[in-house]
Parts: sequence; structure tokens; C-alpha cells
Amino acid sequence: MPTLPPRSATEDDDAAGVRALDPALRGRLNSLIDEGRDFWNQFDIDVRQREFHPFVPANYDRVLRTLIGLRAPGLHFLEWGSATGVITIMADLLGFDACGIELDPQLVETARELARRYDSGARFATGSFLPAGYEFRPRDGDGRLGTIGRGPSGYLELKQPLEDFDLVFGYPWGGEEPLMRDLMSRYGGAGARLLIHGPTDEIAIHTLRGRG
Repeated sequence: MPTLPPRSATEDDDAAGVRALDPALRGRLNSLIDEGRDFWNQFDIDVRQREFHPFVPANYDRVLRTLIGLRAPGLHFLEWGSATGVITIMADLLGFDACGIELDPQLVETARELARRYDSGARFATGSFLPAGYEFRPRDGDGRLGTIGRGPSGYLELKQPLEDFDLVFGYPWGGEEPLMRDLMSRYGGAGARLLIHGPTDEIAIHTLRGRG
């Protein structure tokens, strides 16, 4: 597995990383983020104000700054619950080999169309980001999945197991982070990093050890 660079130390460092991007690339990324926000605003009106849907967008600017600080040649990126694909496409444009898994097939089609329009090689699979046979068995015995739905494992469509990915991004609802960390500890590759987007837009980076 490729060696990952150290994480960015400060917000100032992260912002400097964005400014240092090639202007054309920075423009494409800004346009992508704007489209993602516009789509979310319409999605909220058309879907979420009528019935519950687990899709809520991450802080795209914060994620961008984090990904810039983690770039290195040959890294494989996976987004759990990739929705409209903005973050996965962002990762691809930054040079990662980027994939997303999403349970909602309509959102997968949205992501694929967005990738085509941005000339992105990001790949998207329809299904669950839970590997086949996975069961969450925490010590307290509460193995509920929260908003994380079950379905055919998306890794089958990608033809890549979870252990192949160097960076995995997730934006859990409250109470779902322990499942994500358990999933990485059991199926992730040694040295992989799990990026967890928190409720106040912070992104915690957990490095997996002792497996692979």
C-alpha cells in the first residue's frame, strides 16, 4: 500500500493548499461544489421535505481541503454513501483513484452523469458499503444500523474489496461512527485511513493498524 503523507496541521495550511492548485483545476472544483449545493437545495425541496432520506451533503470545502493535504501518487479513495458523487469526483480530479458506493440507484445515476460532465474517471457502484456477511456486534449488544441500509454489496460491482482502499470517507448520522470504525478494523487494509466527517464539519482521520 502506498505511503500516505502526514495530515495538514492547520486550517491555514489547508487553505494554502487550495490556493496552490492549478487555477483551471481550482475552477473545476469550485464549479463542481456549486453544482453539488444547487442539487442538494432542489433535492431537499423535492424529496426530503416530503419523506425522510438519509442524504445530507458534507461540507464540500472542508473535505476538499482535507483531501488536498492527503494527496500522494497511487492512492485509492472510497466514499461510503456517495450520493450525488461530488466528493468522489473531487477526489478523482485531485488525482486519487476514486470510487463511491451508494444504495440509492437514482443518486448513482446522478453521480455518473455529473462525472461524465466533469470528464472524471470516478466509478460508482449501486449497493451497500457493508461487505457481504458483515454483522455489527458492538459490546453493548445494540447492533442496529441506523440509516445505513442493506442491499447487495457494492464491492462486488467495483470488483475491489474494502482492503484495497487507502482512504475511506464517511459522513455518519449520530451513532453510526462506531459501525464505520468497526467495519474498517475488520475489513480495511493496514495503514488505511478512515476519514469521518463530524456534525460540526470537523474531519477526524483514523489510521488503521495491525491488519493486511
